[in-house]
Amino acid sequence: MDTLALVLVIIGALNWGLIGLFSFDLVAALFGGQTALLSRIVYSLVGLAGLYSITFLMGNRLHTDVKRE
Repeated sequence: MDTLALVLVIIGALNWGLIGLFSFDLVAALFGGQTALLSRIVYSLVGLAGLYSITFLMGNRLHTDVKRE
């Protein structure tokens, strides 16, 4: 699950990089536009993966706090 979340977050980051640098939305280009069902599914999965990935940050913080004691 962690690997899948990381892959989706990377896809989202690369897509945002393309949007920022070149005004090109790769997900929309591949799946029929920003409002197409497949694009919305990909955007939703990337968003859920981002939320899930917050646990990576919190997990590292918990491990760090335990080591300090």
